[in-house]
Amino acid sequence: MLPDLESLRCFDAAAKHLNFRLAARAVALSPAAFGDRIRRLEELLEARLFERTTRRVVLTPEGERLLVQARRCLDEAERCRDVVQGGRPSPYQLTIGTRFELGMSWVTPALSLLERARPERQLHVYFGDTPALLEALRREEIDCLITSARISRAGLTYARLHEERYVFVGSKRLLEERPLKSKEHANHHTLLELHADLPLFRYFLDARPGGEDWTFRHTQYLGTIGPVRTRALEGAGVAVLPRYFVEGDLTRRRLVPIMPRVSMPVDWFRLIWRKDHPRQQALYDLAEELTALPLR
Repeated sequence: MLPDLESLRCFDAAAKHLNFRLAARAVALSPAAFGDRIRRLEELLEARLFERTTRRVVLTPEGERLLVQARRCLDEAERCRDVVQGGRPSPYQLTIGTRFELGMSWVTPALSLLERARPERQLHVYFGDTPALLEALRREEIDCLITSARISRAGLTYARLHEERYVFVGSKRLLEERPLKSKEHANHHTLLELHADLPLFRYFLDARPGGEDWTFRHTQYLGTIGPVRTRALEGAGVAVLPRYFVEGDLTRRRLVPIMPRVSMPVDWFRLIWRKDHPRQQALYDLAEELTALPLR
């Protein structure tokens, strides 16, 4: 006897939700019928797939090993339908996680083009900061995420999309009034940043001699790069920002580079997803298409 696809589908739903009642609803079964499916699958495989208590459900090591193969089986079953239908691909959906500014400037404008390229694919966008996106990826609320943050979590894979370069900028008027040509001038300026770890200005510091101390008059934390850019355009301070995000401002001289000869480290935007995702090829295809679209 071999596991049937419906039992594997129930197992996949249980592994995704880690809640049998929610998983039963997702596959349109009663909780009793769903629990019976899982029980019979465990009996067939002669292994416990879940540890269940009154407070939580977790996969056993045997369940974790089965999950990868089960998702492959379900994906291959969909391909059987494609073959019978003359090679016409089956419809599917992918949800892309991204931070707000990148999503609004690049991902969202690209949706129509991406969907025309593959009519069978429907794309959704999910906004959040990197920690929230990683948690959504872990919970399988999203299929992939775009970030330039360095990720070291096990079980993830990625494809490179675009370089992310940075530029130290201020408004033309501000820098004409108060030049910033060395660290000694910093105490006449406000540094605009995301938070106290100085993740943006760190790119500039990493390119300077070790131990160099830049002391600004004030530092203002603004959470995301959109407000940082807005305040910089107002002349409220100086900031390190992703170059793609202020390219138009630089071209129109609304913002001007500070110490442009300083060569800051380069990051990469990456499309990141789980190694056990059942649509690996679809995600590689998406990465290739995003790489072909200019970053803006």
